[in-house]
Amino acid sequence: MQVTDDIAKVRKIRNRSSKLTWGFVPTMGALHAGHLSLVKAAKKENDKVAVSIFVNPTQFGPNEDFAKYPRTLEADIALLKELEVDLVWMPTKETIYPTGYETYVQVEELGSTLEGASRPGFFKGVATVVTKLFNVIEPTRAYFGQKDAQQARLIEKMVCDLNFDLEIQIMPIVREENGLALSSRNKYLTREQKEQASALYAGLKIAEQRFLEGERSVEILHALIVAHLDKDYFKIDYIKIVDSETFEEIEIIKKKAYIVLAVYLGSVRLIDNFLLNPSTFME
Repeated sequence: MQVTDDIAKVRKIRNRSSKLTWGFVPTMGALHAGHLSLVKAAKKENDKVAVSIFVNPTQFGPNEDFAKYPRTLEADIALLKELEVDLVWMPTKETIYPTGYETYVQVEELGSTLEGASRPGFFKGVATVVTKLFNVIEPTRAYFGQKDAQQARLIEKMVCDLNFDLEIQIMPIVREENGLALSSRNKYLTREQKEQASALYAGLKIAEQRFLEGERSVEILHALIVAHLDKDYFKIDYIKIVDSETFEEIEIIKKKAYIVLAVYLGSVRLIDNFLLNPSTFME
């Protein structure tokens, strides 16, 4: 496994095996089983695998957790070595955003709603850094987790709009035993909070059950989830049911839709989602 922070070295390694397929997993480190599932998928489908570790400052707002975001570099490297990753790129902030940097990528409508509305500038930072990572790695396929559903869709849209020559693979959410979606920020939760957080997935499953029974009203499904979350513990940022392509809010579910949510449990912001697909059963 080769580990570097140098763009020229990454390109040299990449060009040396230009006839081979490369899978790429961009991360901000603090790796968990969700990240590792992406790496394993990349290994199955490609000749070589590259992983980047970079805590991207441009996707954090001024009052967010950039300074304290978990950084576990030695453990991350050990995990990736165990999985026999071929290349780990760990660029510095100065490498990605040198002095005088002023070029950004923005997905206008999709990036302005839900997470984009709650975290202004977030998706501009994501789209910009992912574009730069793609330009250096030049992957055949890139792997993202379904937990960040809007982000995954935004990257698919960006790749299409900007004519990138690569495939985007969206992989299933990996969850803890109690249903909590794996996230690096789960490290902030106490044991008691982790137990309380199980209500998120339970609420999504309650809504899914009513959906499978034939309920198509967004208002009713939304109310079921809200009722399941104890107001003494959870502060809701948003709970929405949206079109799976545009992420625009809908009133009646007629085709694939996502339940997407963001809540605060104490000071920790948690996101999750669930796909509702009318075509999975006969009405």
